[in-house]
Amino acid sequence: MRIVAVVVLALVVVVNANSMNLRAKSGTYQERTDKLNAQIDEEKQRTKEIEDLKKYVNTKKYIEEVAKDKLGLVYDDEIIFKPEDSK
Repeated sequence: MRIVAVVVLALVVVVNANSMNLRAKSGTYQERTDKLNAQIDEEKQRTKEIEDLKKYVNTKKYIEEVAKDKLGLVYDDEIIFKPEDSK
């Protein structure tokens, strides 16, 4: 009878120890899941921003801005005023 009680007690201790170990792992996995979900949300937002930029790059307004800023091009009826260098 004592041997059975010792075996049952040993099993309870082992099961309890494994249970605590599994709870700790579960907490760690939950943290990782939360971090990964946050990264997924950030990447979805980034994808949306890239799609918006892609749409904007294909507009006439963007092409005109690049032509004016980078290439110095203007329409025939436009007048450009440049500030004088102050010395």
